[in-house]
Amino acid sequence: MQQLQENVIKVPAQIRPVFQRDGSNGVLVGLAPDQAVKIQPRGAVQGRPLSAVTLQEGIEQFAARELPTIRAVEAVV
Repeated sequence: MQQLQENVIKVPAQIRPVFQRDGSNGVLVGLAPDQAVKIQPRGAVQGRPLSAVTLQEGIEQFAARELPTIRAVEAVV
């Protein structure tokens, strides 16, 4: 579990430059016991539900390739 948490911390940092191009960002909140990564949308996506979903889906696709044991990426407010 410790190794997974360390790897999860790297995911937002690796994908952040892609989202920052349009002023978006996502901050890692944590890893839930059910293997869901919690991300808080920030920047241009904050307060815009559809944009937040796009951010969440982008991170989820990246995480699925890099960390196949992750169940989901969930946006939290």
